[in-house]
Amino acid sequence: MGYTALYRKFRPGEFKDVKGQDVIVRILRNQIKTGRIGHAYLFCGTRGTGKTTVAKIFAKAVNCEHPVDGSPCGECEMCQSISAGTSMNVIEVDAASNNGVDNIRRIREEVAYHPTEGKYKVYIIDEAHMISDSAFNALLKTLEEPPEYVIFILATTEARKIPVTILSRCQRFDFKRISIDTICGRLNELIAQEGLEVEEKAVRYIARAADGAMRDALSLLEQCVTFYLGQQLTYDHVLDVLGAVDTDVFSRLFRELITQDVKNVISSLDELMMQGRELTQFSEDFVWYLRNLLLIQSSEHVEDALDVSTESLQQLKEEAGMIETEELIRYIRIFSKLTGELKYATQKRVLVEVTFIKLCRPQMETGQEDALLSRIRALENMVEQKIDALKAGQALYAPQAEPEKKPEKPRLTQALSADVREVAENFRSITGNASVMLRQYLKKAHLSAGENDRLQIVLPDEVSAGFVAKQEHKDEIIRLIEEKTGKTMEIDVRQVEKGRVFEDQFVDIEKLVNMDITVED
Repeated sequence: MGYTALYRKFRPGEFKDVKGQDVIVRILRNQIKTGRIGHAYLFCGTRGTGKTTVAKIFAKAVNCEHPVDGSPCGECEMCQSISAGTSMNVIEVDAASNNGVDNIRRIREEVAYHPTEGKYKVYIIDEAHMISDSAFNALLKTLEEPPEYVIFILATTEARKIPVTILSRCQRFDFKRISIDTICGRLNELIAQEGLEVEEKAVRYIARAADGAMRDALSLLEQCVTFYLGQQLTYDHVLDVLGAVDTDVFSRLFRELITQDVKNVISSLDELMMQGRELTQFSEDFVWYLRNLLLIQSSEHVEDALDVSTESLQQLKEEAGMIETEELIRYIRIFSKLTGELKYATQKRVLVEVTFIKLCRPQMETGQEDALLSRIRALENMVEQKIDALKAGQALYAPQAEPEKKPEKPRLTQALSADVREVAENFRSITGNASVMLRQYLKKAHLSAGENDRLQIVLPDEVSAGFVAKQEHKDEIIRLIEEKTGKTMEIDVRQVEKGRVFEDQFVDIEKLVNMDITVED
């Protein structure tokens, strides 16, 4: 037998295996136990929430020879034939391709015949909203008063397109989106059964990316596991496969947005494009990130509503205090609109860049009231800065000062040790094995030497320096150096002062090592 996709291999065969739809399952089981089975059902809900699966289990349960507590036994001849798809009692109809009057007339003719085996003939009509109006009219009478041995189950993702005359003849069940915790629990069960190694953080991201659909979660898991076959599936691996972005990137972009740093914003977006990130997914995840900031601003106790670590929560609280609520809501509105536009855009990168530039330059947006408020805030900040300058005794237009003498270039206070030289020579190959985000930040880093043979890693801005300076990232760099050179080296993380360049503050030891010349006597 050929390979079977995970979502098909682990499709529930009994009611107890259905996750996240407890209310619907309980009602259907009680109907079967008491014999109060309806003649027409309408299953509504978003994709991948179990509509067709529950319909098939229900069809088995009503025909099962030995039902157990309202659920099919799974062992009798009827259960086996329905599971194998060979039973003549369960007829599945794809309304997307069988939506005409002739198709419905054929069903009306078939219901006149009793089931060849079992108690009920069950018609499962998938994508029922695709049926034409004339075909629905042809189905009305049969749906209202079918023979006692016939059950209709209509499944749809768009209940609003079902005529009211049909809705009134069916028992309606709304399948809700499945929670992240429920999806994680199911994924972990399957991971254990398949003998896979998957990082918990990776499982949670897949569960969130599935957007409440269990089938989507299983498909995403299979996609990621297949790419990294035989390896442990990590959080970074999932981001790579799905073209998604780590939250540290969102943090950096958010800080660059509120400081209106257009240059670094464009640079960060360029990095994402070079990494092959999917821009629609990026926009969706950024809206989620902004939503978390809004929740933190709205209440002091929202930890349960945020699916983030303690460290990330502290970072979110810090950033929530950097922006006013009205401005944050404006960001969410703009990026929500952008997400919809990206799905059909041919120039996605241009669309994203224009959106970020407009947010950094509110004077470019003239048609929105909230953009006008942003422009007013920017003017207020400029006025406040001028007033502060005047209070400090500075003129608005000070005479041109004489050019300052350039400070002397920094020099090494002592000769480089052999260990520092070796690390400087191999630093780029050493950091090539770092985690994804750390590797991206270290590409911008320069090396210098501190006292007592300490290696200084110098970053160009506050965001990148803050990221690399985290203890777990420093520990990772030290470990990589040990693996490459066999030596333990202490490191310091430094930042280039604003308005200055690296060469004015530090000695570039990478250049020194590469420029060494051996002089012969």
